[in-house]
Amino acid sequence: MALSTLDARTALVLIDLQQGITAIPGAPHSMPEVIARATELADAFRAHQLPVILVRVSGAPDGSDFAQGRTDAPRRTGGTRPDGWDVIVDELAGHAEDLVVTKRNVGAFYGTDLELHLRRRGITQIVLAGVATSMGVESTARAAHDHGYHVTLATDASTDMDETIHQHSIDRILPRFAETGTTAEILELLEKTR
Repeated sequence: MALSTLDARTALVLIDLQQGITAIPGAPHSMPEVIARATELADAFRAHQLPVILVRVSGAPDGSDFAQGRTDAPRRTGGTRPDGWDVIVDELAGHAEDLVVTKRNVGAFYGTDLELHLRRRGITQIVLAGVATSMGVESTARAAHDHGYHVTLATDASTDMDETIHQHSIDRILPRFAETGTTAEILELLEKTR
């Protein structure tokens, strides 16, 4: 589906672009490509005085503050994470006007202050990008849609660990909750917004 519009009060929400996660190979887009495109989006949103929200996942080393429900997939608990694994990548960090939201679940809404930040700023739409498409990005898109936001996904500024899973989210799941487009298409719309 072609992108229709960006609302005047749109925020950029970048999911899990942090040192530990972006050290893992991405598919179909490499992590350096995703970081570069996310940085391009962030710079454009800042230039238009629109909010940039950097979401990172963090938690206790023993996993005690993560969702505890049973799953078929093995859960990572305990262990030592490398220093700085939950630090936002250098390319996006260091902008005092950006908001940082820390999550302890897959999605960025539950258990965080993301909704409060968006409502206080009168945001009606979010542009999403980040890692992993089928997890944090998709979960956040679903919740944003449920909260009544218009959602746009930057398809080439998002990636996963598996190309097939990424493509399934892009082609089959996310169009139910969002409009999708490339970074270039979103930037073009952003220029028309003001």
